[in-house]
Amino acid sequence: MRFGVLGTGHWARAVHATALAAHPAAELAGVWGRDAGRAEALAAEFEVPGYADVDALLADVDAVAVALPPHVQAPLAVRAAEAGKHLLLEKPIALDVAAADRVVDAVRAAGVASVVFFTFRFQTATSTWLTQAARTRLAGGAGSWLSSLAGTPFAASPWRQEHGALWDIGPHALSVLVPALGPVVSVQAGAGLLDTVHLVLTHESGTASTVTLSHTVAPMSAGIEFYVHGDAGRLVLLPDLEAPVEAFTVAVDELTAAAVAGGIHPCDVGFGRDVVAVLATAARALDSGRREPVGA
Repeated sequence: MRFGVLGTGHWARAVHATALAAHPAAELAGVWGRDAGRAEALAAEFEVPGYADVDALLADVDAVAVALPPHVQAPLAVRAAEAGKHLLLEKPIALDVAAADRVVDAVRAAGVASVVFFTFRFQTATSTWLTQAARTRLAGGAGSWLSSLAGTPFAASPWRQEHGALWDIGPHALSVLVPALGPVVSVQAGAGLLDTVHLVLTHESGTASTVTLSHTVAPMSAGIEFYVHGDAGRLVLLPDLEAPVEAFTVAVDELTAAAVAGGIHPCDVGFGRDVVAVLATAARALDSGRREPVGA
């Protein structure tokens, strides 16, 4: 499968392009970016063409790997799907439900395959954890991701600065808690210091989970942990933050398999849309101070 990378930032270079260039079966066929000069420079690093015209790139590939801000990704995903290209998207797929719905509608209408790169979902440890969770009568769960963006390649990201940890790392929390505990039907939310948020999620199964997210803690406070609990005790997941290229390689394999088999991947744009709906509900709950039903 021939892939075009849409995006020229750190993640596009360090993960998307790097994984595709080294992939034994997929081919990195070109790079497009909003800044043509940066697209040419990134493409030159990997000895592929750089494109100033996104439609020209779409004409030359079978699939796109998108590493762009969510509000930029969503309309380009629609455009790529309408051109018949398979989609490997970043999370969140959009910053509002209406935009996410347009992506889903375009993918379904075109009959293309889609995978959203929720990094943890493409790691063996997570698959094992979810298998164990499925064998357990669960009573609830919790997640905590405390981080500091200061000094990282993401510190200058405008959309992360504007939307904070809720929209950036909230999708990762949902990507593991929702398959373990079921769809979220309502959200309560409270704000902490700076961009820190605390969520109480009520799941369709009747269980509840709590999530704490922050990009603005002191570096010595950083850490990440998820767990669910039930009749078999507590099942703890400690995701690997150091192997995104390996996880992305798995995502490429699974998108290719979905494209060949014609199936729907568990992390397709439909699941990505549901994650956006929960995040939008959490944002409303933060504003209103009330428990908010998802989809209201």
